[in-house]
Amino acid sequence: MISQLNQIPLFSPVLYERASYIQNPSFISLRFLSVRSSSLAHSADVSRVSRVTRTEAQEALFDYLHCTRNFNFMDAEHISKNCPYFVQNLLSEIDTEKDIPRELTRFFHYHPINEFEPFFESLGLRPSELPLLLPRDSMFLSDNSSMLQNFHVLCDYGIPHSKIGRMYLEAKEIFGYDKGVMSLKLRAYEKLGLSRPTVIKLVSCYPLLLVGGVNSEFVKVLQKLRELGIENDWFRGYITSSNTCNWKRMTDTMDFLQDVGFREEQMRSLLKTSPSLLLEGSGKRVYALFGRLLKLGLEMNEICFMFKQNPKILSRKFSQNLLQAVDFLFGIGMPIEDIADIVSKHIEFLGSSTLKGPKTVCKELKVRRDHLCQIIKEDPLGVLWLASKLKNKSSEQISCPSPSKHLEKSSFLVRLGYAENSDEMTKALKKFRGRGDQLQERFDCLVQAGLDCNVVADIIKRAPMVLNQSKDVIEKKIDCLINYLGYPLESVVAFPTYLCYDMERINLRFSMYAWLREKGAAKPMLKLSTLLACSDSRFLKYFVDVHPEGPAMWETLKSSSVSS
Repeated sequence: MISQLNQIPLFSPVLYERASYIQNPSFISLRFLSVRSSSLAHSADVSRVSRVTRTEAQEALFDYLHCTRNFNFMDAEHISKNCPYFVQNLLSEIDTEKDIPRELTRFFHYHPINEFEPFFESLGLRPSELPLLLPRDSMFLSDNSSMLQNFHVLCDYGIPHSKIGRMYLEAKEIFGYDKGVMSLKLRAYEKLGLSRPTVIKLVSCYPLLLVGGVNSEFVKVLQKLRELGIENDWFRGYITSSNTCNWKRMTDTMDFLQDVGFREEQMRSLLKTSPSLLLEGSGKRVYALFGRLLKLGLEMNEICFMFKQNPKILSRKFSQNLLQAVDFLFGIGMPIEDIADIVSKHIEFLGSSTLKGPKTVCKELKVRRDHLCQIIKEDPLGVLWLASKLKNKSSEQISCPSPSKHLEKSSFLVRLGYAENSDEMTKALKKFRGRGDQLQERFDCLVQAGLDCNVVADIIKRAPMVLNQSKDVIEKKIDCLINYLGYPLESVVAFPTYLCYDMERINLRFSMYAWLREKGAAKPMLKLSTLLACSDSRFLKYFVDVHPEGPAMWETLKSSSVSS
């Protein structure tokens, strides 16, 4: 392990690799006509299409998939609403000045579409990714029954459609499993003691876990965390698809920290306060930091003591600041032994401060680099304080209209899983309305209703507008869902936007749906999204006009809604 650390250079340049896309338009079969998928690789400007035109095209595509191709209602609805580039290309094939539904119906009659194109796009894949995924000898989804079957298993389990495309891209083989295999693999992870929401998050971020048997290296990580007293579902609040996980390196990292002297309680506290230590780079930061300090000439036992005394050194922000400070000192030409001395004596300050660049500091202090190096040796803290950005931050906070409220909201978002001072945090602060204590009260309201706190955190990240409503409104909608509509609370996990619709729309549409069910004209327990998210015209077509007495009943319900 130490020999590996010694291979880490003093400077850690970041290398960027240019991504290259191989486009192969030869997948287009000559046996049929379809919307040309090669055009999907271009950035179609979907914003130029009016909302009315786009809606009409989506409804025509829905009718084709549902009525002509016999897709089930929910699949046809999801595909038609979530393939904007495909719809854009459909519109380019017809005269949009004429009756769009009629023109598209005629187009579909003579030009059957390649159904894999809108299907894959609706699963969150970019148009540029499609050419290599489309089958060469098939255009109908029904030709690949195993893929559809496994897709439905994942959907029914609770995995969002938008994640399934990435799963297909990274682990295509899992969509070829025989009937029942996928369900067994998902249940195998639940048998490890993981809750269903955690399994959903894990396999959607790391679909390779579903390839072969239960991943033995992942099991070791789980066992190691249990030994430290960390609950099974700890992962869920922190893992993201942007981070690749090397499970073996995670266990090696935990073993390494224990080998250098971290006690169980220190490890538990470290991982709970800095989960990114393991989940960003699978522990790579630990080795990078130890290696850099060893290269400075610090002794191993000295580094271990330093880290045991102050475990926060391993947190992401602290380690970034520390390594930046080391690079700063190298940048002004300071000898390595002097850098080691400053780091060992002032590591707390170096990790807590973000330094400006050497060029900026020299310009502000009006000194050369060699002179700056000398004065830092004489007065490290004084000069490094001048070189830090903390001064500017304090003056910025004075102009903030309510710093304490801002900090309250930031603290709430950190507890929700947002990284401090990140772009994601900045965007989130703009999305959430209310003080931190108000947001926490609304969050707690959902937990008290019976949802796991990690599930609520995931819901809020997917639909931040849920917390922009008062506690009373949220409670009223939950009560309506369970006691009036008869749906389980878990329904909001799949469709959190339910909590954002106004009560009038909810009551009106579900009253109509309940009436249809009594008449035997509608399936029981349709998804919330199917009833609430569709347009008014779509609802009228499929939930009002489907029964001879439907229009009259709909008018009665609307009248009673207005009068109340």
